[in-house]
Amino acid sequence: MHKRQAARIRVNGIVQGVGFRPFIYRLAEQEHITGWVQNSSKGLIIEAEGRPESIASFIRQIKQHPPPLAVIREISTEIIPEVGYSEFIIRQSAREQEQLVMISPDVAICQDCLRELFDEKDRRYKYPFINCTNCGPRYTIIRDVPYDRDRTSMASFPMCPSCQSEYDDPRNRRFHAQPNACPVCGPQVQLLDRKGQSVDYDIHQLLLEGKIVAVKGLGAFHLAVDATNAEAVAELRRRKRRDAKPFAVMVKDLATAHEYCFIDQYEEAWLTSPSAPIVVMRSKFNEELAGSVVHPGLDTLGVMLPYTPLHTLLFDAQIKVLVMTSANISDEPLITDNREALDQLKDVADYFLVHNREIVNPCDDSVMSVCPEGSPHFIRRARGFVPRGIPIPINTDPVLGVGGDLKNTFCLTRKGDAYLSQPWGDMTQFGNYQRFQVGLERFKRMLDVEPVTIALDMHPDYQVSRWGRQQTQYRQIEVQHHHAHLAAAMADNGLGEEVLGLICDGAGWGTDQAIWGGEILRGDYRQFQRLAHLTYLPFPGGDQNSRKPVRMALIYLYSVMGEKGWKLAQKHLPDLSWDEQEIIIQQINHSRNWLYTSSCGRLFDAVSAALGVCSWNSYEAQAAMQLEALAQPGIMEGYPYRITVEKGMYNMDTGPMWPELMRDRYKDNVPLPVISGKFHQTLIAMFTETLMKVREDTGLNQVVLSGGVFHNQILLRGIISALGGQGFEVFYHQQVPAGDGGISLGQAVIASEVTEKCA
Repeated sequence: MHKRQAARIRVNGIVQGVGFRPFIYRLAEQEHITGWVQNSSKGLIIEAEGRPESIASFIRQIKQHPPPLAVIREISTEIIPEVGYSEFIIRQSAREQEQLVMISPDVAICQDCLRELFDEKDRRYKYPFINCTNCGPRYTIIRDVPYDRDRTSMASFPMCPSCQSEYDDPRNRRFHAQPNACPVCGPQVQLLDRKGQSVDYDIHQLLLEGKIVAVKGLGAFHLAVDATNAEAVAELRRRKRRDAKPFAVMVKDLATAHEYCFIDQYEEAWLTSPSAPIVVMRSKFNEELAGSVVHPGLDTLGVMLPYTPLHTLLFDAQIKVLVMTSANISDEPLITDNREALDQLKDVADYFLVHNREIVNPCDDSVMSVCPEGSPHFIRRARGFVPRGIPIPINTDPVLGVGGDLKNTFCLTRKGDAYLSQPWGDMTQFGNYQRFQVGLERFKRMLDVEPVTIALDMHPDYQVSRWGRQQTQYRQIEVQHHHAHLAAAMADNGLGEEVLGLICDGAGWGTDQAIWGGEILRGDYRQFQRLAHLTYLPFPGGDQNSRKPVRMALIYLYSVMGEKGWKLAQKHLPDLSWDEQEIIIQQINHSRNWLYTSSCGRLFDAVSAALGVCSWNSYEAQAAMQLEALAQPGIMEGYPYRITVEKGMYNMDTGPMWPELMRDRYKDNVPLPVISGKFHQTLIAMFTETLMKVREDTGLNQVVLSGGVFHNQILLRGIISALGGQGFEVFYHQQVPAGDGGISLGQAVIASEVTEKCA
């Protein structure tokens, strides 16, 4: 008789809802192994009996060839006494005392389901909720773990005998696919008019007629309109009160995407990935697209492919590209409920395509650009990625980082992983503030974790920081905004030792009560030191300067060039009234209580407005984005700048740039694309030179780049190239956004190390 062995194997990570148990079942049959596999709140448990070489092969194949959607974080094996199992079975899920399972993000429709969707002989032909173990909703429908149907919003849809048979068959790709359903037993779609009455119209014809349709998607409602119909898109802008912010589009297929954008192999891979994000790519300015109203003033276009069967069915031979934008108005919360949609969108949408499957966890579409070597650059990390854990180099008691007020996310740590939430938006909006709190409680329950420490931004007026200070049951740590950026970039790249950080964003409360935003720091997770910053400028008016770049243009011109600068402003800044100019100048000259700022974001605003590109930000970073879009590629020369040092602090001064920049624009008639290119090159050269000086002082050669300004691809790629050419090791964000959507990660890892206020 052959010698046999028994082993208990535990697999942790994203191992539920991804076809792991049928994979294990089939693998056990292949290796002639008996025993069982079971989902638990700690992950996946396997008891396997067989010949030692079979057990070894079994474990090796689990590690090397897991299901495509699985993410294995840890496999542990222990040899146990043999029981004598006669077969291999799949046991019912179990809840253990400790909960370690990771929840899968939502997954785009797979090719097998796509084929069935359009197969007239298939019982799910054109069924909008077709899915299997390899695709479909996950996070947006889950209430609790283990990930079983009765803990999802599919619990109210009992399976018909045919679906139940698939669900129970380990050899079927729908085995234990929790959202499994068909037209007989599953969710149903309904088209409603503005009064909520059911109507029997062809959705494609409505879209062709220019109608605006509110579509209940995976994580929220979208507003859909024919993107080739300029009048319809303009009407959507008017009704949604969205004057200029670019719309993303959903295209019928990859071939259609190529008609509208220049797409490289890496962008194509992300477009077609199971995460199916919006990918921002260089536009071809195809005349069929109503580009001037879809993405005004920009040379990029955000594109996504249909990621659910419902979205797929919106397209036909004539409908090839749709604006597909979140249905919420302004900065209000995502809309997820049918009645809520009818109430809030009655003056926006003409029709409502709804269904009766509840959205448990609201989740917007992820947005990214793709770096030249293929890594993602997240602008918004949400559907398709949340709530996937991010490995961090610190393993302590659970910590909660609450993020900032804009683009808010929170971050919970559990053992060696950090879990970032989806974005909640502007926390000064009460609905978002409420959703943040509900989402936090749900995350805590799903992760089975209660934080010991809470980390919050030191800004005195952040709403989310005020909330954090009220949570007296937790140990509290205040974290400086840009230190959080530095730590987030370190954690994103698995770094543990002290680094240099170039942090460029719009605003962060500094330790000297100034508004920082163009900084070079040295630091780690425990501490930081500020080594350099952009020259301080007066900041009369505070936050209104971020909404009115033309104010920043005046502040820069007057601060740098005095009365001559004011005369230039009077002549070339027509969008700033004489009265407002006079008030700003008086405040600069006579007030001792104004704020100072070193913000790189406000510098971009000032240049954009001074050049006549954008005087008012109707959405965040509009002026900077339009300035970037103008820049002519290949410009190598820049403007003069000045680097000085005082008491060990480097001052990066763009003052010498301004007279030449204004002369180029208004005297020598240099084309705007050339001026924009020269401005970008000025910052690249100035930051690189300063970092070289800092390296000489500190001996540090690793640099992390963080802050929302690094969504600017010219600046990001230019600095990476310039620093690399000087021998620096350069690290940038690849798992979380460079902007404030990523700072909760930095807060959390800092709080994991620090025992007192970090300032």
